[in-house]
Amino acid sequence: MKINLTTLGCPKNIVDSEVLLGGLKGAGVEIVENATDAETIILNTCGFIQGAKEESIDAILQAVDMKKRGKCRRVFVTGCLSQRYRDELIAEIPEVDGFYGNRDLIKILRDLLHRLDLKRELLGERHLTTPRHFAYLKISEGCENPCTFCSIPEIRGKFQSRTLESLLDEAQMLADNGVQELILIAQDTTIYGQDRYGEKRLVSLLDKLTNITAFKWVRLLYTYPAHFSDDLIEIISERSSIINYVDMPIQHISDRMLRLMGRRVRRADIERIIDRLRCGNPGLALRSTLISGFPGESDEEHQELVEFLKEVRFQRLGVFAFSREEKTPADRLSNQIPEHIKQERLAELTDIQNEISFELNRGLVGQVQEIIVDDHDHESGYFVGRSFMDCPEIDNSVLVKGDASLGRFHHVRIIEGSDYDLTGELV
Repeated sequence: MKINLTTLGCPKNIVDSEVLLGGLKGAGVEIVENATDAETIILNTCGFIQGAKEESIDAILQAVDMKKRGKCRRVFVTGCLSQRYRDELIAEIPEVDGFYGNRDLIKILRDLLHRLDLKRELLGERHLTTPRHFAYLKISEGCENPCTFCSIPEIRGKFQSRTLESLLDEAQMLADNGVQELILIAQDTTIYGQDRYGEKRLVSLLDKLTNITAFKWVRLLYTYPAHFSDDLIEIISERSSIINYVDMPIQHISDRMLRLMGRRVRRADIERIIDRLRCGNPGLALRSTLISGFPGESDEEHQELVEFLKEVRFQRLGVFAFSREEKTPADRLSNQIPEHIKQERLAELTDIQNEISFELNRGLVGQVQEIIVDDHDHESGYFVGRSFMDCPEIDNSVLVKGDASLGRFHHVRIIEGSDYDLTGELV
């Protein structure tokens, strides 16, 4: 039996897929990279915003079409879209052999093994789908932050921290398998442990992870500004393996917008955290995300965001037009912004960030950066790597001239900087 699993959406879905693949592989199932070679296709879907939903639906319909044409025998769907719209999907696409939610890993594995007439049922170790040198560690599931624009709490359920022991065991397994960059993910990493231990334990977790010497880089994603603490800032500064990179989505800077978004912070709080982070960690690469065109956003509030962006100069930034998510409080607001205005505001913010990124990258020309090599572009001849400032898939790249090695760290002198990528040569 040959199975192909396609993952759509965020790194949290990647981890879920890797756990499922590990179980299937442990049961003797052959995993194939191409759906055209598979007898069974599994789709791990995303259902967060409209574009992601459409991508997931298209992938399901393509798989179903392959089944109709006899190119595969079975199609199974899991993940956020299936969790959120299971009944509707069953009614609309009955050709799918099974729909599962994003906390159904054990159930889908057991059902698959039963339906595939296999004798054993087990959850094996993760089967990594990322390059061998980096991997994600999902430290919790679900979310209970009251962001009015977000459907994640409905899709993924209540916040639930994993045990410290299970995370350390998994981290050691990843280290033993050659992982050098460990990337911590959750819906909100900064509140890890509060539900399970009665207090935040992220600093304690980081303290123990940095004792695993195989991890040269430990990267922190999805930090929530309302839960940042001084001891977290301190450990980032003190531990050399915790790289000087923080992903902290702020979404907006206007106090009224932040209140309507349910963010539990004010502009003054955000500015204070950024100042503390940068003072305590010189050279910090600060990444954030913004939402443009939230319901009721005035021209003045948009301009406030524009001026803030020019002032704070994020090293990395993602900007998104507000997307209406059904059953969320923001979807029910009457003062929705017209789409063309959202796109105009989005374009202005993006242009500003492109200019900032270009200036910051040009300032790196002549410096030597330590980069890790992810890939080799055979067409151009460049190796493709990342500096500490860049997370896989979402940030910039460093194009490297010379004979580099995949999955290895190299020192590279930067010789050119564009608005997104850097070009360098091996030192």
